[in-house]
Amino acid sequence: MKEFIETGKIVNIHGLRGEVKIMPWSDDPEFICEFDILYLGKDKKLLQIENARVHKNMVLAKFKGIDTPEAANLLRNNIIYIDRNDVELEEGTYFIQDLIGLKVINADTNEEYGNVTDVFQTGANDVYEVKNGDKIVLIPAIPDVIVNIDIENSVLMIRPLEGLFDED
Repeated sequence: MKEFIETGKIVNIHGLRGEVKIMPWSDDPEFICEFDILYLGKDKKLLQIENARVHKNMVLAKFKGIDTPEAANLLRNNIIYIDRNDVELEEGTYFIQDLIGLKVINADTNEEYGNVTDVFQTGANDVYEVKNGDKIVLIPAIPDVIVNIDIENSVLMIRPLEGLFDED
């Protein structure tokens, strides 16, 4: 598992005091506001948050030492990260990047279907993209289908809906 989790992107500056607009990559923009420290870019430069708030589904954040629009503009287009150790997820919730790469196996037959290559958030439920060679299948992340998610062993056990993996 990766130590740092991508959580958003700085897309613009806001105001004259060095605030930035962050496009959050989480279910709830408030999630980012809960942190005191974020990490910037590939080098994971530590940024201490002075204050953060949600405005129109974006996060407006003011970082310590970033006090002008010019300084804030230098942060633009950078990915921001959180440290996995700073987060305690509720049971049954996962980071999307932890689901990518899981081996998908039929819970009843042990048949292997491929690996999770993407997760789509549709509103009603997530949908997992499973790829095996050239074949791509979308499986709904609903209790009737998902039997067990085992991040430590990189396995997603499913009970597929009828016809989901049938050949055309």
